[in-house]
Amino acid sequence: KYIVLRFSGSAESLLVAHGPAAVAACAECREAFPPGLTICHVMNSGFDASGHGGPVNGVWQFTPQHYSKPAVRSTGPSTKPGARRSRLLHWNPRYQIITLCFLATLTAYVERTGFSIAYTGMAKTAGLSESVKGTVLSAFYWGYALSQIPGGMAAQRYGGDVMLSLSFALWATASLLTPGTADSVRAIILARVCVGVAQGFLIPAVHTVLSAWVPPTERARAVSLTTSGMYLGSALAMQALPAVAAAFGPASLLRLSGALGLAWLLTWRASLATLGRRPPSIPVSSSGPADDGKGFAPGSRGRPGATPWRAMLRSPAVWAIVANNFTFHYAFYVLMNWIPTYFDKVLGADLSTMGAAKTLPYLTMFAASNAGGWAGDWLINTRRAGVAAGRKAVNSAGFWAAAAALLLMPGARSVAGGVAVTTLALGTCGFARGGFSVNHMDIAPKFAGIVMGISNTAGTLAGVIGVAATGVLLEGAGGAGVLAGWYAALAVAASLCLAGSLIFLWHARGERLFGGDATRL
Repeated sequence: KYIVLRFSGSAESLLVAHGPAAVAACAECREAFPPGLTICHVMNSGFDASGHGGPVNGVWQFTPQHYSKPAVRSTGPSTKPGARRSRLLHWNPRYQIITLCFLATLTAYVERTGFSIAYTGMAKTAGLSESVKGTVLSAFYWGYALSQIPGGMAAQRYGGDVMLSLSFALWATASLLTPGTADSVRAIILARVCVGVAQGFLIPAVHTVLSAWVPPTERARAVSLTTSGMYLGSALAMQALPAVAAAFGPASLLRLSGALGLAWLLTWRASLATLGRRPPSIPVSSSGPADDGKGFAPGSRGRPGATPWRAMLRSPAVWAIVANNFTFHYAFYVLMNWIPTYFDKVLGADLSTMGAAKTLPYLTMFAASNAGGWAGDWLINTRRAGVAAGRKAVNSAGFWAAAAALLLMPGARSVAGGVAVTTLALGTCGFARGGFSVNHMDIAPKFAGIVMGISNTAGTLAGVIGVAATGVLLEGAGGAGVLAGWYAALAVAASLCLAGSLIFLWHARGERLFGGDATRL
């Protein structure tokens, strides 16, 4: 049996909980210590007033501020000194999960950036036009758009860990099988569509995993850290892969990316086996509007509750997130796919000779994305701003600065100036993610994967439209070496950033609108 320490303001009282429910609530303590009498921290709402255990409306939750390091004492037989040292050295399972999700997004974006570098070289050798190049680069997003919402539904039904494994197995294989010559246009397009479909499972699955493992008060930082892997992956790819392509040929990047994907997959499966368990489904309060009435969280694996599709699709708050996901990814995907061409044709710089300077935009985006998450939490937790106000402030600051930087890019007159404005554009876009990209967990924590799937579908369509449209605008202006085409293409991206931020200011909400918010540990 377990003695559970309950906090009520400054007073403390002891409650005794018996049976399997207490074991489920203290699963982490049970793993770290041998069976015995254990004390851990739980939320005051987790027990009834009688003090005999028994959850209130089926709720079992840890206090957020103590969950990361629960105070545990054994009053049974004395433990060996080594047990305490093991406890101190124990790495919390959810931190392992967050780290692996971070590495998942990092690896996926090494692949995406690596392909743009590889195909730029392959297309140059084959003498392909900018419009053909834009069509091939956008093919990934055709497949990516198809699998976002199905990926979110599958992650809710079968589990985020399963869908992450499937995603990496499929896209790594497709990358390894991609033709290594640009002349095989149709075959490369088919391969990129397949990679896009497989990677479309990634983000909804990651958000489903995070909402299952991470307490609500830590989710903004967890999401910011995990998604920042995209930008660090792009930075690492920009730094290392041009030299690899120069030494072994552009096609070598396709094989390297596939091998990295398989390596992450093996690490993920081995880590899950080491953890020895999945986060248990914890009953949630029936007070949420989308509760199934039986005390279980909608979206628990194997027993998904009804998804409030009509309510979500009619909600202006959901569409505010969708609109900003579109505007963010329009700017980001245009820059990610066309930066190699921008550096080559506008700045006259070869990526393989630029050294660490070419990674600065993505490294800044990595740092700014985390800064956006921390800034939002600081406004809400320290400055006592409302959740909606905190998200809107971060979102607006990021997108308004990004719009200004995008308009300055074509006017750069030196490599240093071009790198500076590109860095500012990507960094401020990353900062804005601390607003819209976390907001789906505010309004629909139990349907995070599905809402992210909806909004990421819009973001993917932005990639399809933006990457291809940029190629058409550049070619229509006379080629990538003509600045008028770059002014037109980047003005579209800047206008969308401003429009999206205004929509978010008007319609975004900070309170829970759909589903419950009990943490699945």
